[in-house]
Amino acid sequence: MREFDLNGLRLAEYQGKLFELSFSETKYSSPIFIRRFLHSDLLRKLDINESSRILLVPKFGLEEIEEQFGQSEYGQTKYSPDVLFWMGYLYRYISYTRDTDTTLLFKLFDYKKVHDLYFVYHTQSMEWCVENLLELFGYTENIFDKNWRLREAIRNSGYYTI
Repeated sequence: MREFDLNGLRLAEYQGKLFELSFSETKYSSPIFIRRFLHSDLLRKLDINESSRILLVPKFGLEEIEEQFGQSEYGQTKYSPDVLFWMGYLYRYISYTRDTDTTLLFKLFDYKKVHDLYFVYHTQSMEWCVENLLELFGYTENIFDKNWRLREAIRNSGYYTI
């Protein structure tokens, strides 16, 4: 596990503000924003987890996503700005401290369920949130270890016994 340092804080704040800004600056729904974000070139840059490699201006990040995917007015569901900020911050915190790709995190922790947990979780520490998300979704810290996931995939394939 990596220490949540100033670099991590900058990235988490940036991603939180990016998500929050999507509420007012985009015409499409929050689930559409999240789907676009997950497939964006911006996310690949963020997953390097190095704040010096990216211009940390949320408006520019939204423009980059819109430039990649185009304008849209699809969908109606908009999450509140507070919830969006917290979700963006949380996912980046986990990505940074556990050195894990954000796309995997969204597969492990469904954003719709995470959205519903906001009112219970948002006042707690990030570590408390991670521990409780792991418990709620039935995982252990091992899930963040690439080698452990590979070993489990091999074990579950039925071809080899380890």
